[in-house]
Amino acid sequence: MNFNLQDLSGTFSVADIVLAMALSFALSTMIGFVYRATHRNVSYSQSYVQTLVIVGMVVALIMLVVGSNLARAFSLVGALSVVRFRNAVKETRDVGFIFLVMGLGMACGARFYTLAAIAAVAICLIMVVMHRFNWFHLDVQRQVVKVQLPAGEDRTAAIQDVLLRFTTEFELVSTESIRGGTLTEVFYTVRLKKGTEPGELVMALQERASGQRVTVLTGYDQTDL
Repeated sequence: MNFNLQDLSGTFSVADIVLAMALSFALSTMIGFVYRATHRNVSYSQSYVQTLVIVGMVVALIMLVVGSNLARAFSLVGALSVVRFRNAVKETRDVGFIFLVMGLGMACGARFYTLAAIAAVAICLIMVVMHRFNWFHLDVQRQVVKVQLPAGEDRTAAIQDVLLRFTTEFELVSTESIRGGTLTEVFYTVRLKKGTEPGELVMALQERASGQRVTVLTGYDQTDL
């Protein structure tokens, strides 16, 4: 039996390995700093940014392993298909950053160094400009109103009468039964009238809800729930 070991690393040089890994690390780190600088919401996660750097380097490594070998590529796809991600991504923007570091890692691993560097700088500049000038911002602030009502009583008209007095517009989002059917919980999206405080709306709704819990959530467009 032949026990000779064959090292296939000779298909690329040590310089290729160092450059691919170093460049993927540098570009992924730059993406991480851009993400931190342009993050608006309250759910900033240090581990997520560190994961961006790791993903960029791992994808570069995978591309070096795969090379131009089609069979090896299919083997890696099968091996990686067992990985399951349980954490929900709170922002669509976060998914974009994951795809970005994956794309840069692929470019570095495929040894398209110039492409990776230029694309990373260009995309980062675009993200900074969009953040700085607040592109696509819609200056419409809405509130979420959650009201718990005793079950078996139709108080829709009473609730909507209060909303008509305190809001410029409202829309029913959902109605559900809670606490074993003893309470009904309704959700509305509303726009408060100018000069109206959320506390005033809460007090008026509690009178119509027999003292049950009323919640007015403001600024939910900018806050992760």
